[in-house]
Amino acid sequence: MRNRLLLLAILLCSVSFWAADNITPLNAKVGLWEVTTTQSMSGMAAPNIPPDALAKLPPEQRAHVEEMLNGKPKVNKECVTKEKLEKNMAFNDNPGECTRTVLSSTGSKLNIKFHCEGKDKQSSSDGTFVMEVINTDSVKGTMHASTTNNNGRTMNMDFTINSKYLGPACGDVK
Repeated sequence: MRNRLLLLAILLCSVSFWAADNITPLNAKVGLWEVTTTQSMSGMAAPNIPPDALAKLPPEQRAHVEEMLNGKPKVNKECVTKEKLEKNMAFNDNPGECTRTVLSSTGSKLNIKFHCEGKDKQSSSDGTFVMEVINTDSVKGTMHASTTNNNGRTMNMDFTINSKYLGPACGDVK
């Protein structure tokens, strides 16, 4: 059970695996954005996590795991800056440690294949990530990841990401 929760945490971090090498920045406006992420899972993490295991998690982490398991959309506000766009750090909350291969990169679409190793070397993830600029006020994306642990059990995760521009001023949002 503990390995499943650790795996979920690793996958949450690996959702945002961007690196800055030779990628054309997406052509989106700088300023405040609302980013909505919806995910679905199947495989080893799909069964219910026992309530006692959830109860042992800190409240914020427990809420996040419950959202993932229930497929509830997660909505965040993000300040997209020129620097974030140039380093491809926009529209994600948590850069992770993954290797990736850029399959294609333009100002309107970014397509990446990735591989992530769990910090505990007990699991690995492979998948694809695509972000597409609909217009300078709207960006959408998808990600598919398959995670396999040392026992040969696999979990599949699919994400959809929809981002909309709210305005040029970010206020206290980072």
